[in-house]
Amino acid sequence: MPKVVVTRKIPGNGIKMLQDAGFEVVVSPHDRVLERQELLNFIQGADGILCMLTDKVNEEFINAAGPNLKVVANFAVGTDNFDPAALSSHNIVGTNTPDVLTEAVAEHTFALIMTITRRIVEADKLARSGSPPAFGPEVLLGMEIKGKTLGILGLGRIGSRVAEMGKAMGANIIYYDIKQNAEFEQKVGAVFKATPEELLKEADIISVHVPLLDSTRHLINAVRLKMMKPTAYLVNTSRGPVVDEAALVEALKTGVIKGAALDVFEGEPNHAPGLDQLNNVVMTPHIASATIEARSAMGELAAKNIIAVLSGQPPLTPVQR
Repeated sequence: MPKVVVTRKIPGNGIKMLQDAGFEVVVSPHDRVLERQELLNFIQGADGILCMLTDKVNEEFINAAGPNLKVVANFAVGTDNFDPAALSSHNIVGTNTPDVLTEAVAEHTFALIMTITRRIVEADKLARSGSPPAFGPEVLLGMEIKGKTLGILGLGRIGSRVAEMGKAMGANIIYYDIKQNAEFEQKVGAVFKATPEELLKEADIISVHVPLLDSTRHLINAVRLKMMKPTAYLVNTSRGPVVDEAALVEALKTGVIKGAALDVFEGEPNHAPGLDQLNNVVMTPHIASATIEARSAMGELAAKNIIAVLSGQPPLTPVQR
């Protein structure tokens, strides 16, 4: 009987699907990220592993699992925790969970946009303070979305959906991606920018949706932050290291940009010193895909990938090697 290890409890029917497929399923009893040695011990003897983005899948991981390992299914759309060379050299299939979390992440992104531009967190604190301000013409003035320019950095599934939401709110859409998308431009009325710098200079709101690669690490750095308008907002729901967090703290402190909203951080689960002391920052702890619908679908898609590979079939959503 093939053994499938799940490194953290997941919602939905994914685990039941694996059990119904006839596999021995072992789920971590801890609702937390496993310590490295704890993880390596836990995955021993696995034929398939359903892992988290927090689990580094490299040569050490593969060797710990043992010679029967055939598939590693990531409970995430991102795969920056995968070492593709290590998976390829052992002929192990890696998979992810695209599409099923697009709506949830896009909705959360737009929730962050609205929260930071309308100063919702600041207002909530004041309303709870015991001495909330009376109505005043200049109390907590925010910014409207209509008529502003929303810049999308990375036009994948999520970036495209955020752009559609922005368009529905009356924003002008500009985007940067490594490939121009004429069909999207026609559909949304978006304008392509040839470089990130062009987009940063023009946008009132910048929403980041690029994968974490060597080329995108610190894509947003001190130099590029200074290119942004002093009235602009930065929103990141992609990966923390895409933004130089220390540089962002300094830019927010000194008024280089107006504000930022972040769901991901460079040193997750921690963040740069001083970030949590700033009123012009909204932070959420990597929960953009945290809806019942999305997280359940992620588990089920990961399970389907494992079932397919261990049954001798091609995976549904393989990660390109």
